[in-house]
Amino acid sequence: MLKEFKEFAMRGNMLDMAIGIILGAAFGKIVTSLVGNILMPPLGLVLGKVNFANLYVALSEQHFTSLAAARKAGVAVIAYGAFINTIIDFVIVAFAVFLLVRQINRLKRKEEAPAVATTKECPYCVSTVPLKATRCPQCTSALEAA
Repeated sequence: MLKEFKEFAMRGNMLDMAIGIILGAAFGKIVTSLVGNILMPPLGLVLGKVNFANLYVALSEQHFTSLAAARKAGVAVIAYGAFINTIIDFVIVAFAVFLLVRQINRLKRKEEAPAVATTKECPYCVSTVPLKATRCPQCTSALEAA
């Protein structure tokens, strides 16, 4: 059983998948940093100096000055600002994956382009004949010009 697992884990597809997951996690961190540190501060400034990371609703009757203070007090909170950041992260990652898959599909379509026919079939003996042939080499029948 251990040998079977080793064979399964060492297959090319499994290693490719592992590499993809690692790169995806690193890409996710980059996007999270992009959203939190680059995109959201100017967006918050434009929307009236709002810090999305601090947007929350405390599920108690007490008032807190920040999300960190509410969490420190042990109060249940709905951190909808962090949720907005996560949605923006997701949209950016999904768009990047879309662009990647779109490019891969373009490359595959070019590879799968139909080959130009270089042969035809003899209507009399059904053998393969070069496209420019005027007579079948198998049965010597006269063929129509291409």
